[in-house]
Amino acid sequence: MTETVLSIDNLQTHFFTRGGVVKAVNGVSLSVNRGEILGLVGESGSGKSITGFSILGLVDEPGRIVGGSIRLLDRELVGLPDPELRRLRGGRMAMIFQDPMMTLNPVLRIETQMIEAIQAHEKVSRKEAWTRARDGLAQVGIPSPEERLKCYPHELSGGMRQRVAIAIAFLNRPDFIVADEPTTALDVTIQSQILAEAQKLCRDSGTAMIWITHDLSVVAGLADTIAVMYAGRVVETGAAAEVVAAPRHPYTSGLIRSVPGEHMTGKRLFQIPGMTPSLLRLGAECPFSERCFARTPVCAQVPDLVPDLVPGHGATEEAAIGDNRHPRAVRCHHPLSAAEPLPTGPLSAELPS
Repeated sequence: MTETVLSIDNLQTHFFTRGGVVKAVNGVSLSVNRGEILGLVGESGSGKSITGFSILGLVDEPGRIVGGSIRLLDRELVGLPDPELRRLRGGRMAMIFQDPMMTLNPVLRIETQMIEAIQAHEKVSRKEAWTRARDGLAQVGIPSPEERLKCYPHELSGGMRQRVAIAIAFLNRPDFIVADEPTTALDVTIQSQILAEAQKLCRDSGTAMIWITHDLSVVAGLADTIAVMYAGRVVETGAAAEVVAAPRHPYTSGLIRSVPGEHMTGKRLFQIPGMTPSLLRLGAECPFSERCFARTPVCAQVPDLVPDLVPGHGATEEAAIGDNRHPRAVRCHHPLSAAEPLPTGPLSAELPS
């Protein structure tokens, strides 16, 4: 049986500012199974990072969770006192930040930081903690791990520091990890290596992960499931391969078609018109309606996220419906189908591996 490690139901995280209430996360529901990776995708300001911070209880004032549920296995996290959340962070759940220096202390050796991370959650000897730290660095592909343990963070390259941050996140064999765009600043070669290592670690350890990114080409080959966010809401979910092959929401289609591909040589890159609406002034209408070619008067009301039962773009019925672990769902009054192609070229783009 597949075990659900993290379950989010109708999560709402708002920021109470002088200008008004920013609904950064506005009714998000997600779940991640053991050993699987969920790719949380969206452009800047869509609410994906705030979703990750909300899970770990890292939202600072003026933001706060105002509704919904976050369950880590048998534990409800919403409303949990800070001391209990601190005991869970680094132990049963962890986070990999975009900047590894948010994880690493610049004035402490790597071995000191990794040993303290272990001993903060488990009663083990320093020798055993050192051995686990060394093995953790080896797992993420760091050569000569004994020597690297003696280094300070500034003595390592950016890619090496990010590998150390990933190793620290996996040190205590957590049930769940949030990875917030950890490869954005790295070159493509190092990025692909880290993606492969993160995927292998999740498979081997059974850790569930949410990988937050704006780049669909990253999660296309990494994630088991994709959830696409727009203006604080999830607009489409499903198995990664099916979402990429047969997007149902116009926004998802636009994201995929804006990725350069080999077949697009000499052609203009597709661009979604307009900009994301202000989260201070979200009305009753679908927030994507002003940018959508398929809008009609019914789009004056926000659609619900409903199971997707109609195959599209040549997908089989099974692909559209999805399986029990990765069900398809879409939040759109006019989900795309094979009979409704966009007027400006092919709907799917070949994503670089």
